[in-house]
Amino acid sequence: RSGGAQLFSEFVATFGLLAVIWGCVRLRSSAVPFAVAAYITAAYWFTASTSFANPAVTLARAASDTFAGLRPIDAPGFIIAQLIGAFAATYLFRWLVPTLPKDADAVIVPHDEKDKR
Repeated sequence: RSGGAQLFSEFVATFGLLAVIWGCVRLRSSAVPFAVAAYITAAYWFTASTSFANPAVTLARAASDTFAGLRPIDAPGFIIAQLIGAFAATYLFRWLVPTLPKDADAVIVPHDEKDKR
């Protein structure tokens, strides 16, 4: 798995994943888990890279020796494409929705202070 199409697919997959998350945070934060699951399912089928969309997944797949794995030499390119996609989506949504950092707090599940122990 290498080449420009694979790397561009990873950029698009990661950008789309963050766009789904930021969009749900703004409109309905309780929908984030379902929206992410639906997006990853679609991105798996419709991107050339099968949508790793996460550096942790990329590292795990590079460490596996299976047909679904990724050659360790290709992992840095995938991770760079993912980071660029993540930054691009984050900055685009920060520009489109300036109040997003405040809205993002709604995603965190409330908990009691005594649970911190």
